[in-house]
Amino acid sequence: MDVAVYNIQGSQVGTLTIDPKTLGEDINAPLIKQAYVMYHANLRQGSSKTLNRGNVEGSTKKLYKQKGTGNARHGDRKVNIFKGGGHGHSKKRTRDDFRLTMPKKMRRRANRNAFLAKLVDNEVRVIDNLSFSSPRTRDFRTFLDAVKIDASALVALSMDESRANNTRLSARNLDGVSLCRADQLNCFDMLNHRYLVIGRDDLEAWLKGPQSQTGKDAKITPLGRAPASAQAPKAARPEKTEKPRKTKAAK
Repeated sequence: MDVAVYNIQGSQVGTLTIDPKTLGEDINAPLIKQAYVMYHANLRQGSSKTLNRGNVEGSTKKLYKQKGTGNARHGDRKVNIFKGGGHGHSKKRTRDDFRLTMPKKMRRRANRNAFLAKLVDNEVRVIDNLSFSSPRTRDFRTFLDAVKIDASALVALSMDESRANNTRLSARNLDGVSLCRADQLNCFDMLNHRYLVIGRDDLEAWLKGPQSQTGKDAKITPLGRAPASAQAPKAARPEKTEKPRKTKAAK
């Protein structure tokens, strides 16, 4: 599969060949949906609560006298039948856990398969050099128009902060444009946006990096792990000292 590569001005400057077999070859909709639901559920904080009449702030003054008005008997204004009052059956749980999980290899396959779906629909814009000399929102808007992006877009930034800084500052104020790091692409963000914009070098690194390990090699020889020499040595456990045994005193 040949993918067009554009420059900042929107002109095609080359092509990038991607093997669909490395992305799953066929679109696996059930797998993508499972991963999408997992990413969506893990965004929930689970900390929502509601107030009962005892938690609502306000005066406890009685609205009117108990008898003689012809109205129903009421106390304060914080009951659930009044606007601004508490809930009759308030939610009191401290925390709900909505977290879901998937095996690492399944997540990676789903992310790569979602990228394949974007390629099939011609919704990926690969840029030869996605960087700007200075932060300017107007320049980024002109760039999006040049590459024919007329809907929401997910912009994958380089992991090099010096290259990505101007791009991030130029795009952060635009409606319909979301930013993420290229090594953190996932199916949830890709499917929530119409287009994906990514630099050529960043895309090649993502295709050949840890996300490419969807088999047994992900556990045997994982990519991206720091070498053993660079890892901090574990602190040695203190040696156990035997306590002297107590002896019975002689009678």
